[in-house]
Amino acid sequence: MMYNMSVITMFTLSGLSGTTSYWVTLFTLTLLCYCAIWLINVTVVVTIIVDKNLHEPMYIFLCNLCINGLYGAAGFYPKFLHDLLSSSHLISVPGCFLQGFVLHSSVGADVSLLALMAYDRYVAICRPLVYHSVMTKQRVCIYVFIAWFLPFCLLFISTITTATSKLCGSQIPKIYCLNVLISNLACSASVAHVIVPAFNYTFYFGHVLFIISSYFCLVKTCQTSKENKEKFMQTCVPHLFSLAVLVFSLLFDMMYIRFGTKDLPQNVQNFIAIEFILIPPLINPLIYGFRLTQLRKRVFHVICCKRSVSR
Repeated sequence: MMYNMSVITMFTLSGLSGTTSYWVTLFTLTLLCYCAIWLINVTVVVTIIVDKNLHEPMYIFLCNLCINGLYGAAGFYPKFLHDLLSSSHLISVPGCFLQGFVLHSSVGADVSLLALMAYDRYVAICRPLVYHSVMTKQRVCIYVFIAWFLPFCLLFISTITTATSKLCGSQIPKIYCLNVLISNLACSASVAHVIVPAFNYTFYFGHVLFIISSYFCLVKTCQTSKENKEKFMQTCVPHLFSLAVLVFSLLFDMMYIRFGTKDLPQNVQNFIAIEFILIPPLINPLIYGFRLTQLRKRVFHVICCKRSVSR
């Protein structure tokens, strides 16, 4: 039987079907993880905003990366926690598209911000004499605006394209909504369903290639100077680790969506599905907080001040 968007009003998230026996443990761990994400990212964001010594391009980009981590987490965790407490794992059609938009745009903003951070490090290390003339406050604001604006525009077009398709099902085999999963329910594939995602994937794959090429230049430059080597180890290694974590998580999930077997246990499928929502928001502020000496000192200073005030 053929359905369309006027008939289907709710989607069923079938990925939680096997979690009823240990939902208390899963709910507790998920809540702790969500609280940790908020605590760690908010600490870094507040520290950078409050301390004027950290109002530099690298820290501004990091601040936006942490804000984006909170944005992406807010698109998943509240709904997931609600589903763990509910016997029926339903989501409305508008809610499903909203969740898909938030998760997709969060990933896009993540890649864009990481590309900005790579460009910042390239200029700082490879072209230090022109760094302050290139990375002015005005340009940094424009770069940050573009890093947020482009993913929102691209994913808005993708969401609208998916929303106009006729659907022949309402079962989403995951614990959250994504545009690609909704597109799989379409009665027939259209040209837009192929072109729009292909353009988005190519666009952000270009970001990854840009980051890799910039780091080839960085490695060559850092070999000639001990000072540049120290800069690379302190500021670039955390960035590379963040990129590797994000790309690995996304590729793993995308490859599984396209080519994965359904023979894997549902719990394993769910873990694969939430890697890109779980790991980057936790890892990014931690590795930058530990590796960037100035930020680490400021964070410890803020924590110590709070303790002294509470006493």
